[in-house]
Amino acid sequence: MIRFYFHPTPNPAKISLFLEEAGLPYEIVPIDTKKGEQHSSEFRAINPNGKVPAIVDTDGAGGKETRVFDSNAILIYLAEKTGKFLGAAEDRGELLSWLMFIASGLGPFSGQAVHFQHVAPAGNDYGVNRYRKEIERHYKVMDDHLAQREFVVGDSYTIADMSLWGWIERAAFVMKSDAPLDPYPNLKKWYQGICARLAVERARKVGSEHAFKSEMDDIAKRALFPSNYS
Repeated sequence: MIRFYFHPTPNPAKISLFLEEAGLPYEIVPIDTKKGEQHSSEFRAINPNGKVPAIVDTDGAGGKETRVFDSNAILIYLAEKTGKFLGAAEDRGELLSWLMFIASGLGPFSGQAVHFQHVAPAGNDYGVNRYRKEIERHYKVMDDHLAQREFVVGDSYTIADMSLWGWIERAAFVMKSDAPLDPYPNLKKWYQGICARLAVERARKVGSEHAFKSEMDDIAKRALFPSNYS
């Protein structure tokens, strides 16, 4: 059984999609990050960095419980565990390269774009421009790569597609635009193709029965950005 520590944000969404695609048995453990539950000692024992997602595999190697944190590490772990969505062996280098591109570039820069456009005090024009322009650059990299391609790596659907989908699913919020993918037709076509998969709708509903805190008030800001208040 996979215990899945979840909040409805882009990085956990990647894991929701994998679990639904693979048909693995799992249970949701809601972590309300706007209430600060990620800072509890119980959760820090799962992820010392205090971020979602994280998983505990109660049937890890040798029958021992295995913790895994960071969304792309979880995707690699689950793909290797199940033997699914890893693509062809000869594409392993490409797969890891695109996973790291998303993990170190597109993902964190998207998060900073969200922060400066939706959370930071007004007047941070430099920050807004910096991260918006970097997201536009990252989207252009993906758009160029996806020209004449159906999937991110090789000829099949892999965890690289799932990882990218988690953030592109929130492109409207990241880009603060009603049509964020219109300038990137190849990326848009890819996204529409992934969204046609039946597992996507199931992934979107993961955790929907839980009432997570939605207000971005002072409590949420202190929970999400504690270093700003230390």
